[in-house]
Amino acid sequence: MLILALISLVGGIGYHYVKESLQPLSQTSTKEIQVKIPIGSTNKEIGAILEKNHVIKSGVVFDYYVRTKKFDSFKAGYYLLKSSMTLTQIAHHLEVGGSSTPLINTGKVLVKEGVTAAEIGTVVQQNTRFSKKAFLKMLNNQSFINALEKKYPELLSSAVSATNTRYKLEGYLYPATYTVTKKTTLKNLILQMVMKTNQVISPYYSEISSKGYTVQKVLTLASLVEREGVTNSDRRKIAGVFLNRLDKNMMLQTDISVLYALNTSKTTVTYKDLKYASPYNLYLHTGVGPGPFNNPSLNSIKAVLDPADRDKDYLYFVANTKTGKVYYATTYAEHQANIKKIKNENSN
Repeated sequence: MLILALISLVGGIGYHYVKESLQPLSQTSTKEIQVKIPIGSTNKEIGAILEKNHVIKSGVVFDYYVRTKKFDSFKAGYYLLKSSMTLTQIAHHLEVGGSSTPLINTGKVLVKEGVTAAEIGTVVQQNTRFSKKAFLKMLNNQSFINALEKKYPELLSSAVSATNTRYKLEGYLYPATYTVTKKTTLKNLILQMVMKTNQVISPYYSEISSKGYTVQKVLTLASLVEREGVTNSDRRKIAGVFLNRLDKNMMLQTDISVLYALNTSKTTVTYKDLKYASPYNLYLHTGVGPGPFNNPSLNSIKAVLDPADRDKDYLYFVANTKTGKVYYATTYAEHQANIKKIKNENSN
């Protein structure tokens, strides 16, 4: 009966239009939209703002809906809303109150240790005027990458020559906080990240070369170590395991590679996932893969260059996710025993 009541209130608006306007604008959208509600806004004005920002279909229907439902204490502020929300959900958010400062587009881009280029793209879109799509596209812009290689040849020569990479600059976007001003271009932002990576790695170029590595290989291994290890001690040991396996031409068989291949962040890897055809899937291919799986920290880079316990010939490791303790083994039988030990620990 609410629809009929609304139709009578808004006059000539049709039944189907009102019915559709009462539903979420996009049932499946997960995109957060920042909306600013000024002090003193009327319900009608708020409805118009929500419609303009593509949160709802009709501001007019919203106005009459909240009147009918007796929502009358909306607060000013910044809100993060989704077009998949119902009018009731939106109204409840507006009653609780928003932030006095913008929640996104702060001009600060925080790149956390071990995040992927795609995840950085999300942060860029939330906090700057640049879209995620434009950011990721620029990471493969050949003329831009060629210009960066001329500027930082020691850093980027192996990345440029790599094949089958998802993003040429994956792994070269160093974890730090970057500021975007009105004058900052998208190229400038990415240049800041690459420049920071060069600054951090440059003291190690001679060591990388003397070990017979490329920067691409070091950053790729470091990106795996970053996600597999928590403490610096374990990162060094895990790096040693990976290097021992590479020496024996064994596949690294790390779930991190499968998740990257699948381009997902799910918590459980299935047997079907392990067979997913991708050059990044290190359950199917030997070596380290085409390139980095995320953007690692200096500690993980140093772990690859200075691994621990290689003389113990560890070829396997498994972590107790509840305690954080990592168990190492030289044989598969020992590895299976460690897995069983962890199950027993967690069942007690």
